Amino acid sequence: MKRRVLFGLSLLLALGTAQASSTLRCNSNLVSLDDTTNEVLAKCGEPVSRSDLGYREVVDQYHQRNEVLVEEWIYGPRNGMYQFLRFEGNRLRNIKSKRGN
Repeated sequence: MKRRVLFGLSLLLALGTAQASSTLRCNSNLVSLDDTTNEVLAKCGEPVSRSDLGYREVVDQYHQRNEVLVEEWIYGPRNGMYQFLRFEGNRLRNIKSKRGN
């Protein structure tokens, strides 16, 4: 019984952590995973830095293989934090924050 409770609490904690990193507040706007590059630009403005990281092969729902551009945008510092946004094929796939030096 204790194992089930501990497992359930661990799962809830993990889900809560994953949710916290799936959005980013830009002024009064909220950016979420799967937003397009145009939506992020409209909500957050121009990033401090943009980097092309290369290409990634993806398989769509029709089993077609495509290469998509992978980009990283950096915003900040905001309250001492930098936000790193990773786009794949013009869609936001990852948001990470890191404290600046």
